[in-house]
Amino acid sequence: MHDIWNPWHGCKKCSEGCENCYMYFLDGIRGGDASVVYRTRNFAYPLQKRRGGGYKIAGGELIRVCMTSDFFVEEADEWRGEAWEIMRERSDVRFYLLTKRPQRVKAVLPDWWGEGLENVIFNVTCENQRRADERIPLLHSLPFRHKGIMCAPLIGAVSIKKYLAEGQIEQVICGGENYEGARPCDYAWVKSLHDECKEANVTFCFIETGNVFIKDGRIYRIPSKRVQSEQAARSNLSFEGKKINWRLTNRLGVELDESELYVPQYRRLCLTCGSKPICNGCSSCGKCGDENPLI
Repeated sequence: MHDIWNPWHGCKKCSEGCENCYMYFLDGIRGGDASVVYRTRNFAYPLQKRRGGGYKIAGGELIRVCMTSDFFVEEADEWRGEAWEIMRERSDVRFYLLTKRPQRVKAVLPDWWGEGLENVIFNVTCENQRRADERIPLLHSLPFRHKGIMCAPLIGAVSIKKYLAEGQIEQVICGGENYEGARPCDYAWVKSLHDECKEANVTFCFIETGNVFIKDGRIYRIPSKRVQSEQAARSNLSFEGKKINWRLTNRLGVELDESELYVPQYRRLCLTCGSKPICNGCSSCGKCGDENPLI
């Protein structure tokens, strides 16, 4: 996917949400050991350029970082400084950080960090109420200009109303669990999060139901991730709240006009995808064929 940057791969399980980690499952079926953390060959992806010149990642794109690891995992401490520098250099690109280790963040921020980069949004995972109450106060205490919450895999009811009231959270993403041992996600939990976000005018995105979904007491088993995403979109629970005010700049520090930024493109298939509200758009790789033209 063109919207993911994995500077390192592998992770150590650290909480309930890690129990059935998708990355451990996928590495396992390929014969790999997901607990081994290593630097990837694609480490400098945001700095890669096309043959004709210009970056492969255009200004304004949203790049999700470390989707097969945790950006703050201890084993990556020796490489993280380089990754911070890449994000600072690409001040025209939006970077999405996610962690289950907010207690480590303050100690590993670069000396130049200050109040944070304008192009970075920092998110914590809150898979249940215990982790929400543990991690969101830490999130609030850290120097980031943009902050969000990921309730995925959602394995229990979570209320974040009191945290949204503080006005720091700009986005909440929610989804069920997948693959072997997937625990159920209840529609009522998702609806409650939606209602709290809507009341606070904070963007909420329900991306997928997970393998086991409960609604009105009935259990649905949905192995297809595509169908999960479609069902999430059909629920109409995603909500666009107050717009995130990104300040993206060129290498000289001059703020870029919206006309200079990447405009996401979507295919007809994307209209039924739960992740569309937070997606970078289609990379136009051609794999879909002509039956799914860009819209």
